[in-house]
Amino acid sequence: MASTETSLVKEDGGAPAGKDGGGDLAGLEAGLDALETTAQTRRTPFRRTFMEKVFPPVVAVALVLVVWQVLVWAEVTDSYKLPAPSAVWDEVQEAWLQGTLLEYIWTSVSRGLLGFLMALVIGTPLGLLVARVKFVRAAIGPILSGLQSLPSVAWVPPAVLWLGLNDSMMYAVILLGAVPSIANGLVSGVDQVPPLFLRAGRTLGATGLRGTWHIVVPAALPGYLAGLKQGWAFSWRSLMAAEIIASSPDLGIGLGQLLENGRTANSMPMVFLAILLILIVGIAIDLLIFSPLERWVLRSRGLLVKS
Repeated sequence: MASTETSLVKEDGGAPAGKDGGGDLAGLEAGLDALETTAQTRRTPFRRTFMEKVFPPVVAVALVLVVWQVLVWAEVTDSYKLPAPSAVWDEVQEAWLQGTLLEYIWTSVSRGLLGFLMALVIGTPLGLLVARVKFVRAAIGPILSGLQSLPSVAWVPPAVLWLGLNDSMMYAVILLGAVPSIANGLVSGVDQVPPLFLRAGRTLGATGLRGTWHIVVPAALPGYLAGLKQGWAFSWRSLMAAEIIASSPDLGIGLGQLLENGRTANSMPMVFLAILLILIVGIAIDLLIFSPLERWVLRSRGLLVKS
């Protein structure tokens, strides 16, 4: 105990170091910062990453293929209803050799991403307006909720009649499906911002647009990100519905049109190919875009704990 007290007193018998010994406190903070930086920059071993991130989905896919092949061997239904995995693989090879496989994917992905970015530009300010202005929320808040629950396929017929069979029709369907989800996600995030944050921001002079940018948006980021993920899901579903229903040589062949072509030709391997490609694109977008964003948000709030 005596040694502890001695360490808190300057060598010249002056005041305790806690009052004016800023150097010791600064050194302690620097050490903690260095420790935190070291913990964050430590690389995870490849073996552990493989076992935790890669191996489980590979096993799941392999299990699905095994069950699928067993059902084919057991002849639970006719082969034209349930094709073998090898038949679907033959369809993949044929599309690759013809040079159309990447074209199918790119036609849909380019439309989906561009439509989602347009929905992001429209839905974000709309969500802030609804969240921050009571009159606007009372006026169009219920409408946004109703539009979010409306199936995207319902917008395809009027969009075709209004705009014709072109890319503008596709983007209109995407916007009508995605904007309400993005706006409502941001509204939900803003509603969950602690009032203490807003009062502290006003005390520091962060009002108006400055307060929105520096206080509201960062605090609402988790809810906003959830709205973005849902908005992308609605964008992708809306696009698939539009491509399935609206068919025109000028539109090209996307994944939705490929699915419809398989149904028209009574080709289940082509149908399964389209379904698998739609699923793969959805998983890839989540892994490449939304999962890193989610990890960044959690890490910035100290919620990403590594065991």
